[in-house]
Amino acid sequence: MSAIKDISLAKSGYDKINWVKSYMPILNTINETFKKEKPFKNKKISMSIHLEAKTAYLAMTLAAGGAEVYITGCNPLSTQDDVAAALADAGFEVNAWHGATDQEYIEHLKKTLSLCPDVMIDDGGDLIQLLHGDCREYGKNLIGGCEETTTGIHRLFARQNAGKLDYTMIDVNDADCKHLFDNRYGTGQSTLDGIMNSTNLIIAGKTVVIGGYGWCGKGLAMRAKGMGAVVVITEIDPIKAIEAIMDGFTVMTMDEAAKIGDLFVTLTGCSDVIRENHFKVMKDGVLLANAGHFDVEINKNELDNLAVEIWERKPNIRGYKMADGRVLNLLADGRLVNLAAGNGHPAEIMDMSFGIQALCLEYLVKNGKSLEHKVYQVPREIDAKVAAIKLESMGVSIDRLTPEQITYLNKIDD
Repeated sequence: MSAIKDISLAKSGYDKINWVKSYMPILNTINETFKKEKPFKNKKISMSIHLEAKTAYLAMTLAAGGAEVYITGCNPLSTQDDVAAALADAGFEVNAWHGATDQEYIEHLKKTLSLCPDVMIDDGGDLIQLLHGDCREYGKNLIGGCEETTTGIHRLFARQNAGKLDYTMIDVNDADCKHLFDNRYGTGQSTLDGIMNSTNLIIAGKTVVIGGYGWCGKGLAMRAKGMGAVVVITEIDPIKAIEAIMDGFTVMTMDEAAKIGDLFVTLTGCSDVIRENHFKVMKDGVLLANAGHFDVEINKNELDNLAVEIWERKPNIRGYKMADGRVLNLLADGRLVNLAAGNGHPAEIMDMSFGIQALCLEYLVKNGKSLEHKVYQVPREIDAKVAAIKLESMGVSIDRLTPEQITYLNKIDD
């Protein structure tokens, strides 16, 4: 039985889901195919993913394919209670509510796995962690799963490299139709949406310090620059640092950047990117936000310890007064600002990512039992299929190789 905050919120949730469906042509196409072919007939699917409208439509698409679906969130602050209510009202098993405690969050994950899924979707790696620990018995039927985000992929490869990965997993995050668009354009826009909606402050003219120049960092830097910000990048990878410089951004250490930034955003997947020595030199009124999966990139414990006063300034903004009178502002409790304080990525962007997810689960059901327990990349044909549906929905045609061109490209010179 579902555990949600308030079933009476379902009408609002349905409205959100119906809105995004209008802008998700890839999932619409896959949904119609799944209805006819029922690739998940008699199959069970567990999902831990940011529980909002686009995700709900993915769950509905999997159910259209014949699946029994249990779903929960992957972050205590990203669940939208009205969307959870709509899914519960539609007959899904939903265990999630906004603002769950750490203990409640873990219990929601465990209930989602209690289905003993055939395939699963993970976002951040919490399901796979439980399947290797307290919930091992729930993995008895698991053919494999998909991982949505960079942090989860880091955790999967750490397990694989240590010889401790007991399941087949597909790296959805690094599919071209995911990271090139979701991580870059989705994160870039939605992170700034969350920040601006929370603060009601301008981006133009501010020095925006971005921790990490992966695909998410690149997208945010592009958008912040376009809105008139002075953008500073911090990096640990020398190649990415050079790339940032050649893209027109200033690169420096966080120790240097801490003194000049007005807005800080972390997107690294690592811990302690911003910590005590940085807080001590930051400007009065600085804004601190995180767009990485876990709330460890900004060291909240050290920020708490430095503050002489802590108070809620407005929704999603907590003030930390330092001994010298400066006030540092933490957004969305250091959690994913684009989801904890916003609506997440645009529907058109998640359409591509979730198209990849749906087709990869179908691939696992058909082929997973013959695969090893390791991390696989998304098959190229799935990436290409999602891109082709997207182009068709945009009314765009592209060239095709002629037989003569194919012969030329495959010719071997003796």
